[in-house]
Amino acid sequence: MTRRRNAVTFTRRSFIRVAAAGALAAPIVGATTRAAYAEAKPVRIGYIADYFGTSLTAIATDQNLWAKHGLEPDLKIFTNGPIQIQALGAGSLDFGYVGPGALWLPATGKAKLVAINVLGLSDRVIAQKGINSVADLKGKKVGVPEGTSGDMLLRLGLAKAGMTISDIEVVKMDPSTVVSAFASKQIDGAGIWYPLVGIIKKTVPDLVEVAKSDDFYPENSFPSAFVARNEVIAGDVDVVRKFIATMKEANDYRVADVPRSVAITAKFLGVPAEPLEVESRNGKFLTTAELVAASRDGTVANWLKGLNDQFVAFGKMQNPLDPKDYYLADLYAGD
Repeated sequence: MTRRRNAVTFTRRSFIRVAAAGALAAPIVGATTRAAYAEAKPVRIGYIADYFGTSLTAIATDQNLWAKHGLEPDLKIFTNGPIQIQALGAGSLDFGYVGPGALWLPATGKAKLVAINVLGLSDRVIAQKGINSVADLKGKKVGVPEGTSGDMLLRLGLAKAGMTISDIEVVKMDPSTVVSAFASKQIDGAGIWYPLVGIIKKTVPDLVEVAKSDDFYPENSFPSAFVARNEVIAGDVDVVRKFIATMKEANDYRVADVPRSVAITAKFLGVPAEPLEVESRNGKFLTTAELVAASRDGTVANWLKGLNDQFVAFGKMQNPLDPKDYYLADLYAGD
């Protein structure tokens, strides 16, 4: 049976609660038969409570794809990717989801990439009214969840403006705290993403988006991805194949009907569909066939190399692995 944590709502209070709790325990029973799970392999899978971080997990649950591919998932909610990488390293998680800002961790050998999700365009650098450019943030307080895609976009925006992270006062915060801190004007700016930007706009409608992911595309692509614990890769490649097969099928379901995937994700999370629909407009979806081709021809490797160059420039790491050593392209492509 599918087990997952309690649903959360997209409010400041619940984001603070989720951030504090990390993962809330309340398993539920999916609509699958006992026979379907008779030979299913139990796996612990992490996700993040937004559209891109949840949609394939929600579809796999709604469409009973876990059982179809021989998996019995224990689904656990997290607030960001780096925490999931930590959980993988601690042995408390088998698979997880990370945004582009956390992909420096697999590039240092802490996990393996097993599937690409989407190319994200949902990140923003936002500022209070009267701050009209990244340059205007000089010397001001800027909240950012460290090691996330919001952090990455902030650094790219600063570099484009001829600045560095030392030109602003960085305040490290988890995502939920960014929402409340910006709304209460405790910070002047933030590196954050949709749907949280949409939530902030409800309280601060005159906020200014001074940088967005699309400003740097296609020179800089921002893939999100699914990762696996190194020990799982080494010890049970069969369960990895099952997970990849599930993600592939869920991905094509999503590409074929994004509005339906939004509804499924909203139901799974127990939240209104509207913020998820807004978020869904901020990504570039690729079919599984396109992702297989991109894995074979080196396109995905080039995305990852581009990210690694940024991570080195930003001081996140010094000697990244070659993408072929941490992205399982052949396994994803079925070669």
